[in-house]
Amino acid sequence: MIDPDRIARYERLVASNSNFELKGKNMLFTSVNGYMFSQLNKAGELGIRLSKEDGEEFIKTYQSSLFKSYGAVMRGYVVLPDSMLDNTALAAKFLQKSYEFVLSLPPK
Repeated sequence: MIDPDRIARYERLVASNSNFELKGKNMLFTSVNGYMFSQLNKAGELGIRLSKEDGEEFIKTYQSSLFKSYGAVMRGYVVLPDSMLDNTALAAKFLQKSYEFVLSLPPK
């Protein structure tokens, strides 16, 4: 079971921007145009989807890693560090960047 505090922090992050809507019951996520752009996995890690270049830079800058869900690496996703979840403004900046990246993809 995911720590309720982690769920609450993710909910606050999503609620910080009117463009985002939290979806799912057992697996919480955000999506637009048929693409997920963030997801909370069973371990309580938050993954966000970024372009290849932005993802590589994010991993280097924030000592992050690739995001895994259900035992598989999610292509294009990076783990948002725990410390960043405590900084809603900074986390929201990257969630917005993720949202904008997914909006640049052709709709499904």
